[in-house]
Amino acid sequence: MHVGIVATPTPGPGQVLVRVHAAALNRADLLQRRGLYPPPAGASQILGLEVAGTVAQTAANWSLGQRVMAVVTGGAYAEYVAVPAAELLPIPELLSDSAAAAIPEAFLTAWLNLITLGGMKHGESVFIHAGASGVGSAALQLARAMGVDTYTAAGDESKRAFCARLGARLVRDSRAGGHAPAVREATGGRGVDLVLDMLGAPAWEDNCAMLAQGGRLLLLGFLAGSKGTLDLGPILTRSLTVKGTTLRRTPAAAKAELVSTAGAWLLPRFADGTLVPVVDRVYDLTDVAAAHQRMEANQNIGKIILNLQ
Repeated sequence: MHVGIVATPTPGPGQVLVRVHAAALNRADLLQRRGLYPPPAGASQILGLEVAGTVAQTAANWSLGQRVMAVVTGGAYAEYVAVPAAELLPIPELLSDSAAAAIPEAFLTAWLNLITLGGMKHGESVFIHAGASGVGSAALQLARAMGVDTYTAAGDESKRAFCARLGARLVRDSRAGGHAPAVREATGGRGVDLVLDMLGAPAWEDNCAMLAQGGRLLLLGFLAGSKGTLDLGPILTRSLTVKGTTLRRTPAAAKAELVSTAGAWLLPRFADGTLVPVVDRVYDLTDVAAAHQRMEANQNIGKIILNLQ
């Protein structure tokens, strides 16, 4: 990984050139750097999936200099990136660029899984793995704002305290494993309606065991591994639904719809403080290696940000 000079991207039809002020790290960046998660066909080979900045070239309904944020398929760790106009979101006035960069991937991923795929609604309950992560902290806030009871796990005391401040009813030590008995006890034996999981195969049995009848399991990552011996019985005996997705490979039309629908609900809540982007630490682009090392060591609470101004 190195910092170098490349040509400024040329926006294609329907795209906007954005001057990047801040970019956020994601686990996908670590995998791509190691050659384990190549970008989709046609995407930039430069690392980075979410940005905050200003419109550098006008297009569609966006004005020159307007502050915007977006999820991109690649290229965020650069001064400029081309973004489909339909996938841009305006930055609420009171948010800094660093705070705005912590929003798109985390909150849109949480929305895509919990709302679009999971159908989460008021009065339900959800267990969220890695509650102190970027997506985890976004999911906890989103669920709380929708009147959903949240249960989670995190790896150390400071992270668990952070999750409790975000309103989680139960915060487990993620290193302990076997969360289902505690979750069932906390829910009066019923279990939760949804589980948001980024761990993968090793968490399968525990995830199924903590789900209520008719529960939904949403898979968004395989941090602990994707392969194992799985018992499929609970899917049939308790009518469970299992879905998986990656925002990076969501088709453009579906992503534009997601940005429009989620943005209409999320943006007013960022503006009034109901939702708060969680920034762990800000690094200059020249310190990107140190930023990656912090994420690899699981030291962050919320999002790690790169400053490109």
